[in-house]
Amino acid sequence: MNIGRAHRNRRPNLGTVSSQIGRIAYFGPPGTFTEQALLSQVDLGKFERVPYATVPDVLDAVERRETEFGFVPIENSIEGTVNFTQDALVFDHDLLIQREVVLDIEHCVVGQPGASLDGITVLHSIPVATAQCHHFVRTNMSRAEVRAANSTSDAARLAADAHDPFVAALAPRSAADHYGLVVLAANVADHQGNQTRFVLVAKESIPAKTGHDKTGIVVFQRADEPGSLISILQEFAARRINLSNLLSRPTKRGGLGDYCFIMYADGHIEDELVADALRELHAKQGSVKFLGSYPAAGEHAHSAREHADARWRDADDWVGELRSRIAR
Repeated sequence: MNIGRAHRNRRPNLGTVSSQIGRIAYFGPPGTFTEQALLSQVDLGKFERVPYATVPDVLDAVERRETEFGFVPIENSIEGTVNFTQDALVFDHDLLIQREVVLDIEHCVVGQPGASLDGITVLHSIPVATAQCHHFVRTNMSRAEVRAANSTSDAARLAADAHDPFVAALAPRSAADHYGLVVLAANVADHQGNQTRFVLVAKESIPAKTGHDKTGIVVFQRADEPGSLISILQEFAARRINLSNLLSRPTKRGGLGDYCFIMYADGHIEDELVADALRELHAKQGSVKFLGSYPAAGEHAHSAREHADARWRDADDWVGELRSRIAR
């Protein structure tokens, strides 16, 4: 696996970004995987990168227009959805996703030169990272007390500031280089193929359709009743729209059982079938929040989507022809 490599979107200039030089807030400090993923986006290199200590800080900066864009992690292939990012976008902010970036992740144990794994007594990192490397840490660093840091790069800083061979961090190679540490063990995740998805968000604007897109929505049910989820899913199934991700989250406004559904569908709001599905959901469910239509990362088969679009156009032409016969 090519560690640390971002999976480029199929087209070189996906998404809509301003030609005016602006600022991009990102989950920092420098040396995080988030910064690595952001640096992979060549067309964003003209923007000033501004690190923030937490994901909510990044999103607040965009909301307050301190920066034009924000760049944050939203999903990991091992641990699943980054809930604090997803919840912030759903409940706390009105921001639109502009693109996604997928990065291959290599977690390393980094520490002072000459340190040994079995001698480490303190290991700094973020909970998501330690969860992804739990078996390795338990097997090879049984004496280590795991301490939470604000980010993987901040964990490396803490290890560096300690000047102690018994203190280490789970962090990227770039963070080790940045803080003058060495890699004690490389690629220590418990599962291969570790990847993280990041999203670029902005206050306004929907990127133009590319033909390789995703649309994110949140559906708040009118009532929790039998068949409510199936009725939502049928809107997509009937139009042969693939859902690449579906999750439920508590709405935070009611008691147990009060959930909303977060969905990421293949396609763009400009696609007639996607627009039609969202129109029906809005009419039937009442409250639908739009998270954005944006270029998707990676390569996917498009035949089902193309065939469904062609059938919809044929059906629309057929209905249009029938309506033309109505007596006036």
